[in-house]
Amino acid sequence: MSEVALTQNRSRAKFWSFARPILLRLLYGLVSLLFISLITFVADEIAPGDAATARAGDKASLAQVEKLREEMGLNRPWPIRYVEFLGNASRLEFGETTVGVPTPINKLLAESLPISMKIAVMAICLAAFFGILFGTIAAIRENKLADRGILSFSTLGVTIPNYVLLPILVYVFALQLDVLPTSYELPDRQVAPEIFYLIIPVVVLALRPMATLTRLMRASMVDTLKQEFVRLSVAKGTPPFRLYAVHCFRNALIPVLTAIGTSFGYLLTGSFVVETAYLVKGIGFLAIDAITKKDTPLILATTLVTGFLFIIVNLLVDLVLPMVDPRIRESQV
Repeated sequence: MSEVALTQNRSRAKFWSFARPILLRLLYGLVSLLFISLITFVADEIAPGDAATARAGDKASLAQVEKLREEMGLNRPWPIRYVEFLGNASRLEFGETTVGVPTPINKLLAESLPISMKIAVMAICLAAFFGILFGTIAAIRENKLADRGILSFSTLGVTIPNYVLLPILVYVFALQLDVLPTSYELPDRQVAPEIFYLIIPVVVLALRPMATLTRLMRASMVDTLKQEFVRLSVAKGTPPFRLYAVHCFRNALIPVLTAIGTSFGYLLTGSFVVETAYLVKGIGFLAIDAITKKDTPLILATTLVTGFLFIIVNLLVDLVLPMVDPRIRESQV
């Protein structure tokens, strides 16, 4: 075999060693989306009532409900309706809402998804920055006052749920101090930048993942500081800043990056409660409204979109990890 052919074979082998995990994750993600959509569809089917009942109203007769159900196609077997939905969803066609004025679901998603993504990205950036910072400080000052204070704060952040923290912040900063708005939707919302109305929901969503990342970063950093290569660097007289920033930080960051991807998925689902309570017309608000109205196509569309985003974020984390940790990259090759 010539040297050129050998080089091509090696390049091809490296490419497939890198592409194979990505393709497998995409395949697993597709199976997960199918499973999520099936569970959601069946759960909605088992639940009492349907979109026809919700549209007809409480005073409608049984004959009226049955006629409306036939017009909406809900009298067909659910497996047929589910397969039909999957076929349309594969073309990114989710149809129209079945409750109220028929509205294209794609239009609703296009209006609500950007605001949810904006809040989630801002929250995860805030959580990652302060979580990594506080975790590093706590590890460096292990068993000192700073370490105990940060651990106490992180424990508080993990234990307080969003639906408790949100009204507390609104009461303190909006009603008592009058420095932040009471909700996202206000008549005079144009008088201030949009970020002003996102502070409370972003902080509420960021607190729990920030506390989790703080504790994880501290544990990882403490374990890294006890490694032999760190002791060798100290013996060679490496300055403290270089020791922590270059030798320890990068190694301690590996498990934290994985947790950041998982936390982003939590932010997408956790935003359901926060968006509804703070009147943020994001995808969480849209999903809760669809569940309340028994709007099955809209429920399935919001579920698939959030599931797809969660899978994509975790795939991106899997792509970033080999760039940060050479050991992962070598094991893949």
